[in-house]
Amino acid sequence: MLGNLEPEETVMENTVVDQIAVMVNKLGWEVDDKIVVEIGGCSVSGIDVGEEYNKKWQSPLGTIKYNKDAFIIISNESRRDLTKSVPFKEGEFKPAHPYNADNNKSS
Repeated sequence: MLGNLEPEETVMENTVVDQIAVMVNKLGWEVDDKIVVEIGGCSVSGIDVGEEYNKKWQSPLGTIKYNKDAFIIISNESRRDLTKSVPFKEGEFKPAHPYNADNNKSS
């Protein structure tokens, strides 16, 4: 944009926030839903290396390193289904291909 606002010129490009807003709208999320944003693709140092360590190869305990291909996770905790799976009642399970022990014996 060089001071010229032609009608076909895009004033606002698709920013990350705009793209997220489009996806949230497409998913039907509400304004008052509990949204959690996390980072994936990282590693945390779990080794206590002491006071004197090789800084090129080792990191102090708890140091977070982000991979080059790290990613953002946006989850809607309000719509998360936390109900546990329930087994079928006795006699209710009728698979399309029932298990037959006679067919599985090798000849």
